[in-house]
Amino acid sequence: MDSNVIMDNAIIEPRDDMEFDSHEDAYTFYKEYAKSVGFGTAKLSSRRSRASREFIDAKFSCIRYGNKQQSDDAINPRPSPKIGCKASMHVKRRQNGKWYIYSFVKEHNHELLPAQAHFFRSHRNADTLKNDVRVRRRKNLAAVSKLFSAYQNVDCLESYMRNQPDKGRSLVLEPGDAQILLEHFMQMQEENPRFFYAVDLNEEHRLRNVFWVDAKGVEDYTTFGDVVSFDTTYFTNKYKIPLVFFIGVNHHIQPTLLGCALIADETHYTFVWLMQTWLIAMGERAPRVILSDQNNAIKVAVAAIFPGTHHCYCLWHVLEKIPRQLEFLSMWYDTFMAKFNKCIYKSWTEEQFERRWWKLINRFNLRELEWVQSLYEDRTHWVPTFMKDVSFAGLSTPLRSESLNSVFDKYIQVETSLIDFMKRYREILEDRYEEEAKANFDAWHETPELKSPSPFEKQMSLVYTHEIFKKFQVEVLGAAACHLKKENEDETITIYTVKDFEDNQNYAVEWNESKLDIYCSCRSFEYKGYLCRHAIVVLQMSGVFNIPSKYILQRWTNAAKSRHSIGERLDEVQSKVRRFNDLCRRAIILGEEGSLSPESYNIALCAIKEALKQCAIVNNPVENDARNMTSTTPAICAVEVNQCGNSSNEIVPDPKVTNGNKAPRRAGAGKEVASNENSSSNKGKVPQPEAVNVGIQDGFLQMEMSDMRPAQLHNQFHNVVPTQLHNLVPTMFHNVASTQFHNVASTNLHENRLPR
Repeated sequence: MDSNVIMDNAIIEPRDDMEFDSHEDAYTFYKEYAKSVGFGTAKLSSRRSRASREFIDAKFSCIRYGNKQQSDDAINPRPSPKIGCKASMHVKRRQNGKWYIYSFVKEHNHELLPAQAHFFRSHRNADTLKNDVRVRRRKNLAAVSKLFSAYQNVDCLESYMRNQPDKGRSLVLEPGDAQILLEHFMQMQEENPRFFYAVDLNEEHRLRNVFWVDAKGVEDYTTFGDVVSFDTTYFTNKYKIPLVFFIGVNHHIQPTLLGCALIADETHYTFVWLMQTWLIAMGERAPRVILSDQNNAIKVAVAAIFPGTHHCYCLWHVLEKIPRQLEFLSMWYDTFMAKFNKCIYKSWTEEQFERRWWKLINRFNLRELEWVQSLYEDRTHWVPTFMKDVSFAGLSTPLRSESLNSVFDKYIQVETSLIDFMKRYREILEDRYEEEAKANFDAWHETPELKSPSPFEKQMSLVYTHEIFKKFQVEVLGAAACHLKKENEDETITIYTVKDFEDNQNYAVEWNESKLDIYCSCRSFEYKGYLCRHAIVVLQMSGVFNIPSKYILQRWTNAAKSRHSIGERLDEVQSKVRRFNDLCRRAIILGEEGSLSPESYNIALCAIKEALKQCAIVNNPVENDARNMTSTTPAICAVEVNQCGNSSNEIVPDPKVTNGNKAPRRAGAGKEVASNENSSSNKGKVPQPEAVNVGIQDGFLQMEMSDMRPAQLHNQFHNVVPTQLHNLVPTMFHNVASTQFHNVASTNLHENRLPR
């Protein structure tokens, strides 16, 4: 190419006096020009000399050049970008071998998208070092990685997603739905800057996948992110909206909504994008266990994004497919299910499972059935025999009606539209917050009733939440209907057979007294998170009258949201829970009395701050000594209250607070939110967390606390309406625009294309 074509790496517009060494050089120049302007390119035509067979003519065009030509009876029509654009560049070869621009049409009949140019197929495989848009995106990803503890696999993920063949699909939405969706997200983020959303666009800049999660979902994940259910039921059952959920469970056995998404398809690309986006929203902390349907695309995505996570299939996902997949066995269905249940639930060892499985398969002649083969190949993902070291926290059940996922069925029906769902989405959040607040309040004000003299029942009555304790209490009482028999004993392990007269079944219990390890074949602890009656009767007969601490999951206790572990000694656990409950009750009384006047409010607030400071010194003496040596924090805290347009500032002493600015509001999709008005003067300094930031707008309460211990007190005041409970946020997402790392919506797109 002539040296005058490109100067100082700035792409200039094609001119008549330009020359190129070949038509490929000319096309390379046109591609660079198109990338800088914002459109995709294509080689429209070329012509060779009949005599020399060398190229003498070539024409390049915008990817939207010409009109779509396709028969009306096409079975699977592919989307076409052609809309009659005339933009093109025609080059010809001179006698001396040089190529010149014969004609150039600059005008386009559509919008140009320089910020999204890297999505066009013609620009995807270009040198990333020369691709300004992609470099800018990498810089954005690098910035996000600092906030989300290292976005480690950007390169390999982008390479994988770039090479996926089926990426042209888009969400099937009603006209105007995309506009409503984006406006809803922007409104939610204005109400709470920690609301997170991301969009994925296809090659035509149509909406393909969308993900969002509210601030409470992010906060819940920090405490209850050990087990997550990825539920695609509404998508696979062909509901009107292609909705999928990330669902967790809190310490009251209530479902928590950890994220929602609308997806275009079930391809590897979609699930990889979705899993990676969800991981970023959750602070790059992968769950220990993720449950899903049996789906190869999900399996690949989970393995790629969560390599250290145990991926399992929900039991009800597997079991509900049996009548459909084995319809020809309908006459023998009861007999088959009896044998099948014995195989998967009663197999104590892997060898026993193998023997029973193949006996079952051979008896019903199922060896050649593809679905049955896939079940066996994936047996480590769903068969209880292989789940000895896995905890499901009650999220994997034999029936969907018994699962926590089914709670959302009352909000979503087959014909529910996107507009209706977005209205119900707020109902879902409010109902979840109200139920949790009520359960927390009951835990503070009610003491569970003991129904037996059992030391196990008394021990756990002060540790477990009410809902878990009620279920555990059933197991304690059920131990009276169990009879055990010692089957085998060696130096370390004793195996018992426990006869349960209530369900007339025998269970095997393995007990290691030296390590306090106990394992029952009913797998209650693995699937529910607390010990069963069969294990309890073995502990009792072995002279152990306290539940070993390793079998008390902190996620089920009243101290579930505490920063610190409940520890090893059970008496310490009980004492801590007593102190915790007592302080919570007193805090409610203080809140009611202190809120009666500004003067009493200041007195109560100063007392709380001083008490919190002294407690921190007592609990972390070494850390606080170091902090006092280097601390330069001022002794003033501004608490800002803004209600119904009236604002007032009250200054109260606080030796720990560094910043009292209000959380900023998001200016627009894809733009970072300014951290505060004084950000320019704080360059080079490490930002300190805000201790208290309160703003009341339109009846919604927003609170940010860098370190709240007793179960986030904002959810516990029983006189607060449910809608005021939803905006507690973690500081890790402070001032992060939700779309800054991903595809930004293009402008002026119709129907299901994203609006500006």
